[in-house]
Amino acid sequence: MSPIRQQFTTLQRALHWVMAICILLMLFIGVGMVSTVTAEYLTLVSLHKPLGIAILVLALLRLVVRWRFGAPPLPRDMPGPMKLAARLSHIVFYALMIAMPLIGWAMLAAADYPVVVAGIHLPAIVPPNPALHSSLWNAHKLLAFCFFALILLHLAAALFHALVRRDGVFEAMAPFPAHPPADGAVVASRAD
Repeated sequence: MSPIRQQFTTLQRALHWVMAICILLMLFIGVGMVSTVTAEYLTLVSLHKPLGIAILVLALLRLVVRWRFGAPPLPRDMPGPMKLAARLSHIVFYALMIAMPLIGWAMLAAADYPVVVAGIHLPAIVPPNPALHSSLWNAHKLLAFCFFALILLHLAAALFHALVRRDGVFEAMAPFPAHPPADGAVVASRAD
């Protein structure tokens, strides 16, 4: 019988941290875009579009990698509601990492703006429609706030696991080698 893996694979951890940086950049670029009407707006838009497509591609890749390699188990003594929260938050993260770029892409298509990434014109995924553009813009903005709130909750949970529970959950995704869980915590299956 092989030992239970205590840490995500190197590829999974690399994708997590690269995407974390990209998503935080994207959120701050988005805030900058909606708060300026100066020439910097066009610079921010030119960064926002390809970064959104990159996040979409990375999220899809991350789903495939997650399906292929799974996840290390959560601690056996972790309360059921915490396990459920972990599972649900990861589902919402994946949904937002895929939905946000698609909504942004559709929003631009509805406004009849081209989406160009590395010189390649991406096809419009919806027809031009001002009312649809407005609805998608509102959805994109609302989901960005939800995404930011989820990131704050995720960060709080990571710190709780690292500093309070010290149960190995933080170390499972940490960019550095994992240490055994404190107090000899026993682990069971992980489903998030």
